[in-house]
Amino acid sequence: MRTAVACGLGLVVLLGVSAAARAEQPWRPLFNGRDLDGWTPKIRGEKFGDNYGDTFRVEDGVLKVVYDPAKYPTFGNKYGHLFYKEPFSRYRLRIEYRFRGEQCAGGEDWALRNSGVMIHGEDPAAMPIDKDFPASIEVQFLGGAATGERTTANLCTPGTHVVMDGKLCTPHCTSSKSKTYRGDQWVTVEIEVDGNAKIRHIIDGETVLEYEQPQLDPKDARAKESLAARNGDKQLSGGTISLQSESHPVEFRKVEIQPLDPPAAAGN
Repeated sequence: MRTAVACGLGLVVLLGVSAAARAEQPWRPLFNGRDLDGWTPKIRGEKFGDNYGDTFRVEDGVLKVVYDPAKYPTFGNKYGHLFYKEPFSRYRLRIEYRFRGEQCAGGEDWALRNSGVMIHGEDPAAMPIDKDFPASIEVQFLGGAATGERTTANLCTPGTHVVMDGKLCTPHCTSSKSKTYRGDQWVTVEIEVDGNAKIRHIIDGETVLEYEQPQLDPKDARAKESLAARNGDKQLSGGTISLQSESHPVEFRKVEIQPLDPPAAAGN
């Protein structure tokens, strides 16, 4: 999604789940390193399951977003998302990504070296064929230019809002406090998701952004299908996970999840 702007940040470095508790749950790969098993694309203008232009592919053990000129003479606003088959609620998600090559012709300026992972997302099978982004919480990945600063692991909110520092945060994108990652280096981002409670974006063991109470925005058209399916309940405690295609080639070397134990019962 678009370039991030500031929204009040309440940041902590300590995580809500102890290292000992996390160690009890093994990491589970969502990407098997061989093929797209378990993943289904939804590209704007195409039916759910149609991998237009072989946009999402696996080569040399890496999941790639590629724009072949024969299929993509221009990007044509074909924003895409690759959805994992299973929804999740409380977990840690770890992703290694990097940007490669040149942006597809016709891509928006803001989409240069821009991708991300969507969490708490809607059911892609119910998305209208021309919908560009699922109603979801986006952990935005940005690559830096040769000069200047550009944070990554930002927050964008297509069809959603969050609460930050006790207040509803309504800007579409919010910057993290990460450093800038340039070139084609691999970057590892972890997201700690506690249902409808805290969500933390973590790089190199440091929390770079934190918020809570992810929720659908009743005023946003992107939230319409989700709100109808949920009988108007706007609070999000789980949902789909998807990887973005936004016009710049990007690669994902690792996508893995670590379930978190259920919250302790009251009084424990």
